[in-house]
Amino acid sequence: MRRRIVPALSLPLALLLSACVSSHAQNDSGSSGNTDGKGDVTLNIGDQKGNDEAVLRAAGQLKNLPYKIKWSTFTSGPPILEAVSAKAVDIGGVGNTPPVFAAAAKSHIKVVAAKHGTSDGETILVKKGSPVKKTADLKGKSVAVAQGSSAHYQLVASLAKAGLSIKDVKVSFLQPADALAAFTRGKVDAWAVWDPYTSQALRQSDARVLTTGQGVVNGLNFQVANPSSLEDEKKVKVIKDYLGRLRRAQDWVYKHPEEWAKVWGKETGLPYQVALDSVKRTNGTRVYVAVDKPAVASEQEIADTFAKLKLTPRRYQFADYVDTRFNGDLPPSTSAPRTYGKGS
Repeated sequence: MRRRIVPALSLPLALLLSACVSSHAQNDSGSSGNTDGKGDVTLNIGDQKGNDEAVLRAAGQLKNLPYKIKWSTFTSGPPILEAVSAKAVDIGGVGNTPPVFAAAAKSHIKVVAAKHGTSDGETILVKKGSPVKKTADLKGKSVAVAQGSSAHYQLVASLAKAGLSIKDVKVSFLQPADALAAFTRGKVDAWAVWDPYTSQALRQSDARVLTTGQGVVNGLNFQVANPSSLEDEKKVKVIKDYLGRLRRAQDWVYKHPEEWAKVWGKETGLPYQVALDSVKRTNGTRVYVAVDKPAVASEQEIADTFAKLKLTPRRYQFADYVDTRFNGDLPPSTSAPRTYGKGS
């Protein structure tokens, strides 16, 4: 599909390619990145640009590693999970939707950690002058969304909450670059999307929020490992240490939103103010939580929804793709995410 991008409003390539969707560019085998630490054990990690490696480095959590980390950078969550399933990497971080599709395809994966934040960045956007004032007003309107993405599920759930079905709207399945162009030019009435696209559209595309994902999506991200890595005692030990470093790095983000926004913006090409908006709205509110029954149940709901829409090939139990041994004393997944005060 030819991409029609509005130059002044388009996100940098790194962000366009890191969308949390169910399909991805071909030939994405992961590019070799940095290697950190020293020791006899090497942890191979799949990452996206501006994500785990960047935040760990910014927070000083890659210092004094008693094992090696070899980073491989991918364009999005699905190819990370393909690499995990193929044993090309031991573990990788993804959003809440790629594991649903990977599990439906019977991939060799295990969810080992979860990160929970607000769903304020998961939005349905309309133009400021739009006559659409509530979700029910979308009936008969055109809505852009990335097929199989977290926003796709949010759109389905938000419509259901308003007494509508996906058949009540005219869905345009567009990836963010094309959706941004269509929304900006008025080719669609609404756009279901996630941060940082939400933050950018609000600042640069005359958008307003019709509704957010609060109460309809789970606000979860995951760390997913290969089952064989979880059978290796040495790998299990370093995975536990790695997850602890991620938790501490996320706490650092919460305490240093401006500093992280500068780093994140530089890594991805996002304008600083857009990056900061996204950090305060979504990215910086996250906290690591237990992969507990409520978390699994919420993912099961997503899996069942996509199966009903025939976007996945089968129904299955998401719990079969979860390993809870790293939960420890983490707070429950239903705990309220943190929000910044006015002075932050």
